[in-house]
Amino acid sequence: MQFANIKGQEDVKERLINAVNHGQVAHAQLFLGKPGSPNLPMALAFAAYLNCTNKSETDSCGKCPSCSKNTKFIHPDMHFVMPVSATKNITGKDVVSTSFLKEWRTFLTESPFGNLDNWTSVFGGEDKQVNISKEESRQIVKNLSLKAFEGDYKIMIIWLPEYMHPSAANGILKILEEPPEQTIFLLVSNDAEKLLTTILSRTQIVTIPKYTDENVAATLVEQYNVDSQKAAELAHLADGDLNQAIKLISNLEDNSHQLFTDWMRDCFKKDYTQLVNRSDQFHSMNKVAQKSLFVYALNMLRESLVYQAAPQLKRVSGKIDSFIENFSKVMDGDKVSRISSLINEAHYHLERNASPKMVFLDLSLHIARIIK
Repeated sequence: MQFANIKGQEDVKERLINAVNHGQVAHAQLFLGKPGSPNLPMALAFAAYLNCTNKSETDSCGKCPSCSKNTKFIHPDMHFVMPVSATKNITGKDVVSTSFLKEWRTFLTESPFGNLDNWTSVFGGEDKQVNISKEESRQIVKNLSLKAFEGDYKIMIIWLPEYMHPSAANGILKILEEPPEQTIFLLVSNDAEKLLTTILSRTQIVTIPKYTDENVAATLVEQYNVDSQKAAELAHLADGDLNQAIKLISNLEDNSHQLFTDWMRDCFKKDYTQLVNRSDQFHSMNKVAQKSLFVYALNMLRESLVYQAAPQLKRVSGKIDSFIENFSKVMDGDKVSRISSLINEAHYHLERNASPKMVFLDLSLHIARIIK
């Protein structure tokens, strides 16, 4: 992974590179970003830059022996810790990150912008409680007790440290505060509020913003050969989450805008027969398409509110802009707030395998009451 693989984020890249060039690299850094932000790719690119033997002023070379190994995630001085769970073949004290390195490399190669759901599906931990165990903290201390094999730095990347068991978090406090010489900790988190304050106080926070719609669209066009118009639509739907946009390339079953507008019109007219039919249609969609419709609905509610308060900040155009203009006439702040809460609740139940038909129909009936 190189900085060039990450669209935008120029301020973050410049700050990281300057720290290396001026010899001011903090020994423990927290790459903090919301789900969908490129905080893991940024940490990987930074790690590659640290040990590159032919680095430029803007990026790692991508060709030296160190970069070649980092590209395959097999550099001997790069260590990984991530949330895992027991599987059919791995149980007990063996449930630590080193037991899943083969699957982890597959995940990073195929889904470098992926999330926890993507990761659990790769190693076979779906529907299981993942964590970073106390045994893991012992492995961290053990791995970092050795000298660097060939790089300038030993690097420990801890992905989603918010899943650390409290005993594991407490177990690394000493080495996190006073690591061995030339050792760098890169913690990659989506939720700082779930981290122990003792962990936060020992790290330098690097805030990684979500992608802009333009960054997402450009990546889809250049790396996934998506038509520019479709890329723009997917970028808006994904709301800065490149992983979600990539999923939608092949999984979007229908035009979300058309689905949403027809749904809202039926709710406005209180056409209960049609809403029942729509719940059947919703039930037949795959889960990605179901969740994408809810995400799109939240985006449209936001746009309707923005249209009323500050039209210059709107992110829509064309036929969507025309719809939002009319939609905003029947919506206000209270309605948007109440409906958004209901959609978030429906999304929560959908994630936990509630009946899509019942979730959608119940949501539709509530929305119909609120709109009218």
